[in-house]
Amino acid sequence: MSNRARWTLLIFGALLALVGLALTIGGIQLAGLGGSWYYLLAGLALLASGGLLAMRRSGALWLFGATTIATVLWALWEVGPEFWALVPRLAPFVVMTLIMGLLAPLLLGGARKKASYSVSVVAVLVLIAGAVSVFIPHGVISPGATVVARAVTEAPGESRWQYYGRTPDGTRFAPESQITLENVDQLSVAWTFRTGEMAELGSENQNTPIQIGDTLYVCTPLNKVFAIDADTGEERWSYDPKPVDTTVWNRCRGVAYYESSAVAAPPIPDAETGAVPAIVPANAVCGRRIVTTTVDARLIQLDAETGALCESFGTGGIVDLKAGMGEIKPAWYQPTSMPTVAGRLIIVGGWVFDGRSVDEPSGVVRAFNADTGALVWAWDLGNPEITGLPPEGETYSRTTPNVWSTPAFDEELGLVYLPTGNQNPDFWGALRPEISEQYSSAIVALDIATGRERWKFQTVHHDIWDYDVPAQPALYDVPDGNGGTIPALVQLTKRGQIFMLDRRTGEPIADVVEKPVPQEHQEGDWVSATQPYSVGMPAIGAEPLSEERMWGATFFDQLSCRIAFRKLRYEGEFTAATTEASLLYPGYYGGMNWGSASIDAGTGYLIVNDIRMPQVVRLIPQAELAGANAGHGVGSIYPQEGVPFGIEHSSLVSFLGLPCNAPPWGTFSAIDLSKRELVWQRPAGTVEDTVVAGGLKASLPVPLGMPTLGGPITTGSGLVFYAGTQDYYLRALDAATGKEIWKGRLPVGAQATPMTYISPKSGRQFVVVSVGGARQSPDRGDYVVAYALPEAQ
Repeated sequence: MSNRARWTLLIFGALLALVGLALTIGGIQLAGLGGSWYYLLAGLALLASGGLLAMRRSGALWLFGATTIATVLWALWEVGPEFWALVPRLAPFVVMTLIMGLLAPLLLGGARKKASYSVSVVAVLVLIAGAVSVFIPHGVISPGATVVARAVTEAPGESRWQYYGRTPDGTRFAPESQITLENVDQLSVAWTFRTGEMAELGSENQNTPIQIGDTLYVCTPLNKVFAIDADTGEERWSYDPKPVDTTVWNRCRGVAYYESSAVAAPPIPDAETGAVPAIVPANAVCGRRIVTTTVDARLIQLDAETGALCESFGTGGIVDLKAGMGEIKPAWYQPTSMPTVAGRLIIVGGWVFDGRSVDEPSGVVRAFNADTGALVWAWDLGNPEITGLPPEGETYSRTTPNVWSTPAFDEELGLVYLPTGNQNPDFWGALRPEISEQYSSAIVALDIATGRERWKFQTVHHDIWDYDVPAQPALYDVPDGNGGTIPALVQLTKRGQIFMLDRRTGEPIADVVEKPVPQEHQEGDWVSATQPYSVGMPAIGAEPLSEERMWGATFFDQLSCRIAFRKLRYEGEFTAATTEASLLYPGYYGGMNWGSASIDAGTGYLIVNDIRMPQVVRLIPQAELAGANAGHGVGSIYPQEGVPFGIEHSSLVSFLGLPCNAPPWGTFSAIDLSKRELVWQRPAGTVEDTVVAGGLKASLPVPLGMPTLGGPITTGSGLVFYAGTQDYYLRALDAATGKEIWKGRLPVGAQATPMTYISPKSGRQFVVVSVGGARQSPDRGDYVVAYALPEAQ
C-alpha cells in the first residue's frame, strides 16, 4: 500500500471518527434527557469505524455497513417513507457510503474491489435521485379519482372588489372568469405602480386594494392613500395624512368605500339634534367616499374623485378615535384592518399593543354615521351600559378583548360578526374579570343597527397563549343534507381548528367537543379544565410535535433540535407558560392568521394557508426584567406590567437558523365544506429567496413549504391566486386539485392578499397584488403589480 493510500485512509478515518465523536457526545446528552439512543449507538459505531479505518483494518467496512443498514431500518421505523424527514437521517450515510466504497479497494483484494465500486455507484445513483427529489413537492395530498363538477357562478353586472374579502361575506370569491385554467399561463405584468413608501422597520405592506368602477384605491403602511387608474396603473390622486410613525406595527390592510345614494336604508338622524343628513348624489362632491384609518387613531373620509377631505364628516373630514379611550401611549392603540362599511355605518375596532400592561386602551368596537361621522353605537363589553361616549370623566373599559382583524356582516340577518382577541397581558390571566373571560378569543355577533349582542362562541377558554381569533369570518351557505342549505359562518383560528357555526344562532354545525387539556401552570394563574375542538371539521397543521418530528439540514442540527425539544416543557398546544422554557405550538402566529380564507363557490371548497412555526416562551419574574428590551413578536420580551411576570419569546430553530420541526412550514389546503373533508394539500412555496447564510439566498426552488402571510382568492373559472409565500411569486393553483399551473415573478416578496376585477373600460380581467416584501426577507418594496392576459389585437 502506498503512502498516499495510507494517508487517505488515515484522514478519512479521522474525519469519520470526529463525526462519531460529535454524535456520541450529543447522543449521551439526548439519551440522558430520555430521548432516542440511536445517536449514541451510531456515534460509537462511527467512532470505532473511523479508528479501524485509520489503522487500515477491513473491519471498518463491515462495521460501517452494519451501522448504515441499522440506520436505514431505524429511520424507516421512526418516520416511515417521508422524504424530508429521511433526508437528514440518511443523506449523510449515503455520502459516507460513497466514500467508503471508493476506499474499500485499498483494504480489500481480488473480486471484492468490483463489489465495493458497485456500492459507490449505487450511492451515486441514490444521491442523484435525492437531488432530483428535492425539487419535487412532498407531503402532497391529492384529491380522489372523483372529478368535482363546477357549479355555474354568475358574474355580476358590474365587476367590483369593494370590501376586504370582496363582499361583506368575506369569502374572497370573484365570479370573474376571463382568466381560465387554460390561458392563465399567458398572464404577464400589465402595469406597476410605485407608492414611494418603502415598508421599513415596523412597517409591513399588507394592503388589499379595492376597486370601484375604473379606479383602484390603495393604502400604504403609513396610511397614504392613492387612487389608481384600473387599466393603466397611473396615479389619479393621493392623500397623505402624515400620521405619527410608531415604528412598531405600521400597516394598512385596506381602505373602505361609501356611497350615500347607493344605500337603500334612510339616513341616520343625529342622536342629539335629530337632524337627518341629506342623501348626497353620487356625482356630487363626496357623493362617493373613501374611508380610511391611521396608525395614530384617526378615521378619515376622502372624496373618491379628488382625494379631498369630506368636510361634512366629523371635524373637517376627520373623527378622532381616541375620544373616550383615556390614556393611549404611543403605538398602544391603532386600527390596522380595513374599516367595515355596513349600510350607513362605519364599524371600527383596533389593534392594542400586545403584552405591555394590565392597563391598556379599551377593545371597544364603535359604529359611526357614514354621512356625518357621529358616533351611533359602541360595544364596550366591560360595561354594556355604555352604548355611546362614556360619561364625562370616564373612559371605555380598559384592557378588554379587542377586535383587530376584519369583521364580516350579513345584511339580511342584520348581524356583524366580530373576531375577538384575548385580554392583555396575553400570557397571564389571573387578573382578568369574568366578563373578559367570556369574550376573549371568540366570535361575537352584534346587531348592526344597535351594536347589541345577539350571540357569542368562544374558541379558547382563559386564553393565556395569545390564540386570539385573527381571521375574518367567512359567511357561506352549506348543504343541510335534505336539499336545502344552512347559513354558516366558517372561522379559522391560530390553533389550526376550523369552526363551522350557524350564523343565525352561533350553534355549531360541525361538531365541537370539549376535551380535557393539561393542567400544569405557573402558580398564581389557572387554566381551563377543557378546551373546544372542532372535531366535525379537519384541523390543519395541528398535529402534536414530538422528538421524532424534529428536523435539521444535517444530522448534527437535527440532533441539536432533538436535544432542544427534550429540554423544553411540552404538553401539546395548551402547554401553559411557566418560568421553565416551554414549547408553544401551533403558537401565536398560527395555524391560520389574518389573511383569512377563500371559499370557491364553484366547488364549495374552503381554501386556506397555514403557518407551522413553533415558539419557545418563558415567564420572567418582574425583578429580572429591569432594563430588558421590550419589543413585539418572536425574539422579544413582553413586560406585562402589573402582573408578576413578563414573557420572553423565541423561535425553536437549529444552530443553522432553520426551524426544528420537519417541513412543510406552510401549506395550501382545500376542504370540502359539504363533506367536511380535506380534499388536497401541498407545500406553500420554496426556499428560493430565503436568506440562508451571510446574506446569501438559497436561489434554488426547493418546495419545502414556507410560512405564509396574506390570504388566497378564488375565481369563477376555478383558479386560486396567492402571493404571500417567502419566495417572490404570485401563484395560480387549480382550485379542484391544488396543482400549481402558473407563477409570475414579483420584484420582492409579498404578504398581502391579491384581488381581481374586470375593467369597465377595457373589458380586461386584472389580478393585482401589493408587493412590499415578505416578513422574513430583508428585501423591501413599494409596488402594486397588476397582471393580465395579452390585449386582443
